[in-house]
Amino acid sequence: MSITRLSDLADKAACPRLVVKVGSSLLVGPEGVRRSWLGELVEELAAARARGQDVIVVSSGAIALGAARLGLEKGGRGSLADAQAAAAVGQIALSSLWAEFFGTQGYPAAQLLLTLEDLEDRRRYLNATATLTRLLDAGAVPVINENDSVATQEIRFGDNDRLAARVAQAARASAVLLLSDVDGLYDRDPRDPAARLLPLVEGVTPEIHAMASGTSGSGMGSGGMTSKLQAAQIAELAGISLAIINGTYATPIARALATGTGTLFLPRRKAAARKAWLGGRLRLKGTLRVDPGAEAALTRGSSLLAKGIVGVEGSFERGDPVAIAGAEGRIVAHGLAEYDSRECARIMGHHTSAHADLLGYAPRSAVVHRDQLVLK
Repeated sequence: MSITRLSDLADKAACPRLVVKVGSSLLVGPEGVRRSWLGELVEELAAARARGQDVIVVSSGAIALGAARLGLEKGGRGSLADAQAAAAVGQIALSSLWAEFFGTQGYPAAQLLLTLEDLEDRRRYLNATATLTRLLDAGAVPVINENDSVATQEIRFGDNDRLAARVAQAARASAVLLLSDVDGLYDRDPRDPAARLLPLVEGVTPEIHAMASGTSGSGMGSGGMTSKLQAAQIAELAGISLAIINGTYATPIARALATGTGTLFLPRRKAAARKAWLGGRLRLKGTLRVDPGAEAALTRGSSLLAKGIVGVEGSFERGDPVAIAGAEGRIVAHGLAEYDSRECARIMGHHTSAHADLLGYAPRSAVVHRDQLVLK
């Protein structure tokens, strides 16, 4: 059974494993932790567990909690050092909150702090998968946050929407539920009286991206609708549905599912596990720019040959992940390079028959083989 509507997120058969993302502005208000709201949300998640669904929580809020306790300006986001210090204090408070509230429902909470590298590196990604699986099998509720106390601008996710999607991939979840401060995706700025809520989206296209805003309305988080659409793209590679609902209400999940108020993104395809991991990577080592002919061949399932490459950007080694960009600069695929950047620059535009003379050794079958490539 597959997910076809918002209410299916409460169906064990359609959605046996659910990842729920909670943002900072929902968890922490001007007066501190919204304990009443959090208690009702945990009751909803406990009800999901009771009906046989696995639940994983991706929770923001550590920086906001720590900044309040340390008295830091700008919510702890005035500098990277402030954010890291606030997170170090706030992570203790955040994990204690979730442990307390899930404990009252009879479920142990488990904390996992992740950095981008934990899910970008294939071996560490598989280790995270194993840990999540064991925790769920043991009856715990994993509560995950980005490890802001050690993450830097170069390695951090930057928002927990995409983190939630990557966690869902690693956990082999059925769906991701993003609790936001709006009802879902609108066809234009939701402040426009003519704006229309989109209840169902089948695949995130450039037209869908054009409807989004990249700013966070609350000022507390670091995401926005753009990051939510990027999360939907990451999820769909693994055949995972993603929903956006308004989390500002009491019992937000029950309200959204009962009224059908929200936006449900259905995946158009499902890549194999390794390709889903590759396609969801947020940090790449370089870019290969290709001509229209090569771009068309990629969409038909072909490997990337040097003949179709018109530019090489960045410094990368053989086996590193790279982006493949079309003539207009749009990223059309991710892949693992069979040559380093210097070799790619040497053979680009040349037919395979010339590679041996250019490189001094027998060429490989492709610059990026189709088995190590996933379309975006």
